[in-house]
Amino acid sequence: MTRNGPDVVEALPQVEVDTPGAPPGCRRRLVETARLHWSATDGGDPADLAQRFLAAHGVTRDDLTRPGRHDPDDAVCGAALYLSAAAGAYTLGVSPGAPSPTPTLPDLVVVVYHHTDRPTPTPPPAHTRWRLGPWRDSWTPAAHAAAVDAVRAAIARGDVYQTNLVGHAAAPYTGDPRPALARLAALPGARYGGTLHGPGWALGCASPETLIAVEHGRLVTRPIKGTRPATPAGRRELLASAKERAEHVMIVDLERNDLARVARTGSVRVDELFAVRRWCDLWQAESTVSAAPADGLGLADLLRAVCPGGSVTGAPKRAALAQIAALEPVGRGASMGALGWVGPDRLDLGLTIRTAAADGDLLHLWAGGGITWDSDPAAEVAEAAAKAAPIRALLAG
Repeated sequence: MTRNGPDVVEALPQVEVDTPGAPPGCRRRLVETARLHWSATDGGDPADLAQRFLAAHGVTRDDLTRPGRHDPDDAVCGAALYLSAAAGAYTLGVSPGAPSPTPTLPDLVVVVYHHTDRPTPTPPPAHTRWRLGPWRDSWTPAAHAAAVDAVRAAIARGDVYQTNLVGHAAAPYTGDPRPALARLAALPGARYGGTLHGPGWALGCASPETLIAVEHGRLVTRPIKGTRPATPAGRRELLASAKERAEHVMIVDLERNDLARVARTGSVRVDELFAVRRWCDLWQAESTVSAAPADGLGLADLLRAVCPGGSVTGAPKRAALAQIAALEPVGRGASMGALGWVGPDRLDLGLTIRTAAADGDLLHLWAGGGITWDSDPAAEVAEAAAKAAPIRALLAG
């Protein structure tokens, strides 16, 4: 289908909202009032489009230093915001890489919600039994390992310090994918567990990672880098790994630099470094980086500064994105982007790791990890499989 610009849909029906970051007390009393869909082929700046669309529908975030207020008696509550990794690369003027395997999924989705006093109706049960077929990976373990070696060679040449490689798998399905995606969103440790859907597509997220939030007047990001099995031995191994710590610190430095572009001078700080936390059957290392927003900082400039996320690209970011575009055989689709909530009083976006998407009759899943000079190809292939395993099992139902 030929597209001439973003699609805008008005006055859509009431739904129960399951978007990460939506106010818990409002989720069953919201009505969707406006929706924007944008794809990279539409042209324009998705970050600017998002900010202007939100402002036109009562969610003005052109100065994040101004405190806002959420009033459940006001008409507007806020909006779901999704931005793909490809859209983030687009804002940087960098190639997004291979085409997405989910062409019906937009690269930008903004859905505005208003409060209503009508109760949310219970959706009717699905008439077709859910069945998930076998997964088919877009690259073999050998091809994945070869890509790891290619990154290591680029590091040896001095092209990059670290690059995140992501693999993709798809499985045929029958039935309604939304209940399966909702189960995914409920996984333990899914700080950004939630779902979003539109015509011909749906996505579910079980991400534990904060891409960007505004908390107590400060910009906050919580990069995750470093993974081990959730056993006592795995925790000890993660804490003792010089390779994982070096990889993690590189990404923390990258996130500090990203925030510094839009922060008040001298306000960037690392609040927590290499804290080990659990997600499902894995230990992960997480840090917290924060900064005071520069005067007049708006949503669009913030999205341009932090998207796509440093923990899923690499350092330097532009050079890592070039490596990703050259090595990954399939686009990142719904993964490695941003999903969350923008309201008059809040901004909370998670990074779409641990994310699956339905498109047509296929369910899609992505998983990967950061590659450094010390990376072992076989171990990197195994780590990606470990991240995907609980998601595949849950989606099968």
